[in-house]
Amino acid sequence: MTSTILVLNAGSSSLKFALFAIDAAEPQCELRGHVDLHTDPAQLAVTTADGQVLPPRSCARGQAGALQAVLDLLHERGVTEHIVAAGHRVVHGAEQFTAPVRVNATVLAALHALCPLAPLHQPSNLAAIEALARLWPDLPQIACFDTAFHASMPWEETAFALPGAISARGVRRYGFHGLSYQSIMHQLESAPDFERATRIVILHLGSGASLCAVRAGRSVATTMGFSTLDGLPMATRCGALDPGVILHLMNEMKLDSPSIEHMLYQESGLLGVSGISADMRVLEQSKDAAAARAIELFTYHAAREMGALAAVLGGIDQIVFTAGIGEHSALVREKIANRCQWLGVQLDPPANEQHAAQISTPGSAVLLRVMRTDEEAQIARAAALMLHQVH
Repeated sequence: MTSTILVLNAGSSSLKFALFAIDAAEPQCELRGHVDLHTDPAQLAVTTADGQVLPPRSCARGQAGALQAVLDLLHERGVTEHIVAAGHRVVHGAEQFTAPVRVNATVLAALHALCPLAPLHQPSNLAAIEALARLWPDLPQIACFDTAFHASMPWEETAFALPGAISARGVRRYGFHGLSYQSIMHQLESAPDFERATRIVILHLGSGASLCAVRAGRSVATTMGFSTLDGLPMATRCGALDPGVILHLMNEMKLDSPSIEHMLYQESGLLGVSGISADMRVLEQSKDAAAARAIELFTYHAAREMGALAAVLGGIDQIVFTAGIGEHSALVREKIANRCQWLGVQLDPPANEQHAAQISTPGSAVLLRVMRTDEEAQIARAAALMLHQVH
């Protein structure tokens, strides 16, 4: 009997799932799907391992309704009895959770206490765990954390220059997108010619965006800090912001905390600058000057942060572009690479336009890669390893 793991990646507006067979050395994906919770009715879209697209099916709104539709699908396909565990993406593990953990009541309570650190993501992550516990109470559930990969960062990278009493309450830089970075590093380290001493910067460029500096396989610096607002401008998030701006919004413009939070998470970034769209694809097709400004700001800050991470690493050997924008936008990659020529970066324009796996010239001092991240496979890998350790 082939054992499988159900992977759930629950967000505020979607539920992604994947089913992985775990009997081989590497997890093998059998099904993938997602539910867009903003559509009415919500619909479950599923693709099989061989690329077959199944007919969409309607489901009730909300995480519980989406999850019930996933379980119904799995039951109809006769695979439910082979599922041995569920693995979940959980955005924030803080200092307490730096490795995957089996979820129980104590763990769940601790994760709920972290919701103020990730108000946009953590509640949805936990809602999926709780919904699955109600629908399938005997199934082991394993939480995998976006912050865990960055637990290796040194003190000077994590600390704010704040009073010690504030820092002692967990106000520090954590970093995010760790499951994506782990996925990329797993792929790189599986290559026979990979050298662990390689100095790497990975750009996770999607609706959320960040950069990570990796030395000897470990995260040493990243652009996101205390929250998922920090670092680069993103689809609707502001990125790094002078804290004096927040004080000005409160004291001079008389905005309350919920209004500011909504602005910074939902109305800023590419959407706020362009006034057109949060979608990089729409902006690239637009002739509006505001769209061009948004793209320039995004790529400028990515290149600016690249310089900071080069300083941390003492140079860069490889740059990896990943996630939706990183994998699919030749324009964004070109603009960032051109701003990094001082590092010895030489872009191969035809390879870049074709989204090739390597987009640097043979003479480039820095190897440029385009790689597909697979957070769901990384969760399955971590959950399977934890199950094997238990048994």
